[in-house]
Amino acid sequence: MVLFPNTHLSANELSGTMHALEGCHTFGRRMRAIPVITFSLLLLLASGATGQTTAHLIAAGDSLLALDRPQKALDKYSEAVQLEPSATSYSARSRAWLYMDRMDRFLLDSEKALQLDSLHVEANTQRALYAFRGEDHAMAERLCSRALDHGAQNVLRQQCLIMRGQARCEMKKYQPAIADLREGIGERTDDTDALKSLARAYDAVGDHAASLAVLEKLCAVEPYDIGNWTNRGYELNALGRHADALAIYDQALKLDKDEPTVLSNRANALLLLGREDEALDDVQRSLRSYPANAFALRTRGILLAHKGEKEKACSDLNLARILGGVPNIEQLLEQTCGGIVPRR
Repeated sequence: MVLFPNTHLSANELSGTMHALEGCHTFGRRMRAIPVITFSLLLLLASGATGQTTAHLIAAGDSLLALDRPQKALDKYSEAVQLEPSATSYSARSRAWLYMDRMDRFLLDSEKALQLDSLHVEANTQRALYAFRGEDHAMAERLCSRALDHGAQNVLRQQCLIMRGQARCEMKKYQPAIADLREGIGERTDDTDALKSLARAYDAVGDHAASLAVLEKLCAVEPYDIGNWTNRGYELNALGRHADALAIYDQALKLDKDEPTVLSNRANALLLLGREDEALDDVQRSLRSYPANAFALRTRGILLAHKGEKEKACSDLNLARILGGVPNIEQLLEQTCGGIVPRR
């Protein structure tokens, strides 16, 4: 699970804290040498120590969370909230709730943080995550944008860019989604969900070469995910590299020899290579498992038309049109069927 970053002390703060602790440690010995110490100095020392306590509690909570001790971490964060009920403290405690998958509490603390500081970067990111999980993509986009506009840096910036990119992809805002995902992912390959969104966005805008490059990475990091191989073959087919697509579909079928989408896609590649008997065998196998596959029906319709079985061909093509999602199906129906009324 990816967690939100902690609020660390700077090197100067740590140095100051160590000096203060050293002062406390040696105070008993110095009492004899310096019998009088001003009250204002004591107040200054006490004020400095208190000002850093919340940060120490949050840092301790983050360390415990990294050690997979969320309940102990939660106790530290709660102490920080009690001591200083700020947006930073509530956002810190939200990290523990997220780790424990207590999304009700996660939401409450995130919203409390935003009530205290509506521009708090981490609180906006956390609330965006809740919205994204609830498929409220418009809100996720808006909150991520606010966090980015108000200084999200490093890991938080990456998280906001990736989340906003995925939300935009779901809303079919593909070009801005690509820009966000490219920057957020960088050269990393560990966030496979983000990579899949990026590949889908590239495909949607017709950049099949870019989509293929992303899918090649996915096949390397998730070699047992049949969807990666299927989509990679699809992009190769879209680029006119039908023989290369066949090799990739063969890899996919090693994972599941009867996967209907792979068989349908391979049938289309075989059709485009002129290997129609093999294509018909594949598409028949695909439709036995998945009879409502519009793309498979389109491929079988073309194959049957080539064999002179126009009535059956037009029945398949018309059903593909009804199911929807297949490009140029109306044109294909006109060219293949003309005035033929398909069988019901």
